[in-house]
Amino acid sequence: MSDTAPSPQPPTDERVQHVSVFKRLLSRPECGAVAGAFLVMVFFVIAAGDTGMFTGTGIINFLEVAAMLGIIAVAAALLMIGGEFDLSIGSMIGFVGMLIAIPAIEYGWPLWSALLFGFVCALLVGLLNGWLVVRTGLPSFIVTLGFLFILRGLAIGLPRLFTDRTQVGGVHEAMQNDWLAPLFSGEVGTGLFQWLADIGVIATNFAGNPTVSGIPVSIVWWFGLTAVATWVLLGTRFGNWIFACGGDPNAARNVGVPVKRVKIALFAFTALCAAIYAALQVMDTGSADSMRGMLKELQAIIAVVIGGALLTGGYGSAIGATFGALIFGTVQMGIFYTGVNTDWFQVFLGAMLLVAVLFNNYVRKKALEAK
Repeated sequence: MSDTAPSPQPPTDERVQHVSVFKRLLSRPECGAVAGAFLVMVFFVIAAGDTGMFTGTGIINFLEVAAMLGIIAVAAALLMIGGEFDLSIGSMIGFVGMLIAIPAIEYGWPLWSALLFGFVCALLVGLLNGWLVVRTGLPSFIVTLGFLFILRGLAIGLPRLFTDRTQVGGVHEAMQNDWLAPLFSGEVGTGLFQWLADIGVIATNFAGNPTVSGIPVSIVWWFGLTAVATWVLLGTRFGNWIFACGGDPNAARNVGVPVKRVKIALFAFTALCAAIYAALQVMDTGSADSMRGMLKELQAIIAVVIGGALLTGGYGSAIGATFGALIFGTVQMGIFYTGVNTDWFQVFLGAMLLVAVLFNNYVRKKALEAK
């Protein structure tokens, strides 16, 4: 028998260790939001399944609510992953709405030029927000809180100055034959839905028209922005920079990441998404109102946190924010369909925020243990 001791086995490289599908899913930031959306759907299928909530029209209704929030939540997610906040999103919605409506209605601008004017102004404010944050070193919470009041004040003061009121209507008339208006109004796929109704897949009304005539353009914007943001985060160098800026900006700067430029770009993108929200809302209602967008910045943050992002930055996903917005839209419309007093919706939002934070912390700990 040989006295030679067996040679020690080399340690297994943790990078090639097998990780189960469950553990990989658990490590994804959107895990909790997906599970939450599923549970919310199941609950309302049971509680409101016979109220019309899950008919074609009902589904479109809660998807539209989710889409409007999702548009700004996706942008807020990228900004929060990058380690910053923007509390001026809601005020930006009301401000840009006025910048679109006042020139078009009061001064006869073509609607397309008013839309472009609103977007350019939003972009400039977003760039200014980002520049002030990176230039002064002040917390983005403080800088954007200041712009929350500035923009809200402008949204109230400008229409009073030019129109002597805080609501400006007549946008639907200005939309007629405008080449840019279809980008922010109407529906997509109307021909497809009519065909589906003709072959009996979709129900029709008494006139023979489909009960769902198409997909609202707001939903298309929501899905499109989610897809682009996800691709940027997971498939581009800029996405890696976003995570690095939020995780450890000093370390990111030391390895050559242009931290200041990344953060300014994220603030600009957030402002543009708020402008998209404002344009969709103005086109849909045919008017602008100084109070539009109230508390939307907080709702967007709630959707992002429910979606798995950390308030400290460096972790999260656009898909998670989308599912957070879906939960929001489903519950808001579900409460309406079940006949529950809508006052309870605020209670749900607060409770959901706390549960999401606790659940996200639990999931992250489990994910770290699994590594």
